[in-house]
Amino acid sequence: MTRNPPELDDAFYYRDVPDYMTEVYDWAYVNPRHAALLDRNLVVRVLLFGNDRRLMRAYLERVRPGMRVWQVAHVYGDLVQRVAHKVGVQGLFDLTDVTPVQVAHASRKLSALPQSRVVQADAAEFQGERGYDLITSFFLLHEVPDGKKREVVDNMLRQLPPTGRALFVDYHKPAPWQPIGWLLRWVNHYLEPFAAALWRHEIRDFATQADRFVWKKRTLFGGVYQIVEVERLQAPMA
Repeated sequence: MTRNPPELDDAFYYRDVPDYMTEVYDWAYVNPRHAALLDRNLVVRVLLFGNDRRLMRAYLERVRPGMRVWQVAHVYGDLVQRVAHKVGVQGLFDLTDVTPVQVAHASRKLSALPQSRVVQADAAEFQGERGYDLITSFFLLHEVPDGKKREVVDNMLRQLPPTGRALFVDYHKPAPWQPIGWLLRWVNHYLEPFAAALWRHEIRDFATQADRFVWKKRTLFGGVYQIVEVERLQAPMA
């Protein structure tokens, strides 16, 4: 039987991975064999019911050359390369992820782009360089427990400078007429146990100091997805 080389043996991929990831998402994000099969644009397109480019565009349209961007978790497909390319060599693209296999995939994709940095870190604890223009959570919140949602949101907002912006792209409660909602109820029950919280709560509900920020939300695909932009509330001029 073929084995990974010693430095990349199975134990490596499970190093410092939170229990909820191994217990719930081993099949999707931790096991290196499964990740190798899933990290494809086609898989992302199927999982997002053909809305992948539309949702990615909502993120990419907010990226400008020279920006400093922190994306709090890796995403399958080519999104991370597209963001790094767009910030350009005068910008910075920091990408964090808590699992070694995702760090390995991201590092491979971004190896030729010197403006990018990949770090194994918990999005709730990572302390990046101050001055990010954009901090993005692209389909992370629905995959973490509710307490962790609050920690991630608070950490993102804590590092947001006065002129910066946070962006959350994630699931949302579908409209009653949206038939995809019934499928997602099954998926949430059996595969995504932390996702239902985004059906019951606004993302701002997970922010300890939500009133210090301006929140703008729009939904897509009959309410299945939400795009939430956050900026610091500016003090009124004297």
